[in-house]
Amino acid sequence: MATAVTVPALAPDDVRDWARRAGALSPVLAVIALLLVPGGGGAQGGTGGTGTVADAASGLLVLICLVRVLRGGARPLTRTAAVVLGLPVLGICLAAITSNDPAASLPGVARYVQIFVLVPAAVLLMIRDRRDFAVVAWGLVGLALLQGAVGVGQYLTGTGASYQGEDIRAVGTFGPTDVMGMATVVSYGLVVVTGIALGSGPGRTRTAALVCTGLLFLPLVLSFSRGAWIATVLACGIQLLLAGPRRAARVALAAGALGVVLVGGLGIGSSMVKERVTSITQVAAAPDQSVTDRYTMWAAAGRMWRAEPVTGVGLKGFPQYRDSNASLALSSGSDTAGAGAAFARQPLLSPHNMYLLVLSEQGLFGLLALAGSWVALLVGALRRRRLGADCALVATGLLAWQLIDFFYADIGGPSTVLMSVVLGLAAWWALAEVRRA
Repeated sequence: MATAVTVPALAPDDVRDWARRAGALSPVLAVIALLLVPGGGGAQGGTGGTGTVADAASGLLVLICLVRVLRGGARPLTRTAAVVLGLPVLGICLAAITSNDPAASLPGVARYVQIFVLVPAAVLLMIRDRRDFAVVAWGLVGLALLQGAVGVGQYLTGTGASYQGEDIRAVGTFGPTDVMGMATVVSYGLVVVTGIALGSGPGRTRTAALVCTGLLFLPLVLSFSRGAWIATVLACGIQLLLAGPRRAARVALAAGALGVVLVGGLGIGSSMVKERVTSITQVAAAPDQSVTDRYTMWAAAGRMWRAEPVTGVGLKGFPQYRDSNASLALSSGSDTAGAGAAFARQPLLSPHNMYLLVLSEQGLFGLLALAGSWVALLVGALRRRRLGADCALVATGLLAWQLIDFFYADIGGPSTVLMSVVLGLAAWWALAEVRRA
């Protein structure tokens, strides 16, 4: 919002105050909570997939925010916030106009504007101060804990998604078609509690954050998601370095000890985890089929961009041009099964790299506009470190995680709408007028 706000601690001290704030933020919290509803969508990647109840809730959130803005009569966003959040619209609209099939690109326009513009702006406008920021942040942690608990239960009971012939992969309520869903949610929660633990003083808040960190570590491991592992390690590492090198060393030792106890000492998925970790270093020497498919689609995206370097092939154009640009090494799809679903072949409709997806479909202009908005948010979050270590570490960590994960994933699937909430949370810290308490 345009008004300045004070900077209280990120601590749940007053139950009544938190309940009142949760009521005011209920449109945002509803989007988070409805991600517990199983099914819907699918991880087709890009702008594919059908809508979910959480997507519907995000539309209601935007509508409620619009009504509040119109009733308030004041300018809702600062000039800087309007420019940063509105910048992606330029590339999105240009790519749609210059597309070979503009009508087919319209659903892509709606999806990109929803995820990267409207929902983040609505979340920014709904948050009034740092206590509101805390309510939404702990809401993310609550969702992560619930999804993680479901995922651990799936591993222990053999009811998860299929992995190496066994139904043990933790996917939460997202199902086998969105194996990155639970990993993404748990990673968000882990990054949030890491930032709170590092930025808070001794007390109940730090203790609660540390306990949540231990609880979220296991489901992240059992997700067997290499991209989420890499992004989480690097994002938390950035948070540790920002918090100070001595603390970084102590926390790294504690995290290493926790990993040894859970995976090594208790033997939880130890052999498969070791094999999965080892495969990260074998992506060039002896890649598995999933890595080969990803390399092939990356190369296809590069060829599309070279054919249309400025504006790309058009939104939702990657599936249409994939086969004419991909080599014979690309498989027909990936196998999905388990977690209550029958065996199915899932088509590969995106390069699983957000930067290459945007580059191929929106060209260099679209990538500069979209990535420029993300970089501006990250710079804004870093510049405000002195105003509050906890919020700064949470916002910076979430943005860092997302930007790193985009090298291995793109938008698509039910969990995508949560990313827009995360961007809005970080945008409030980076763009709202905040002063030191």
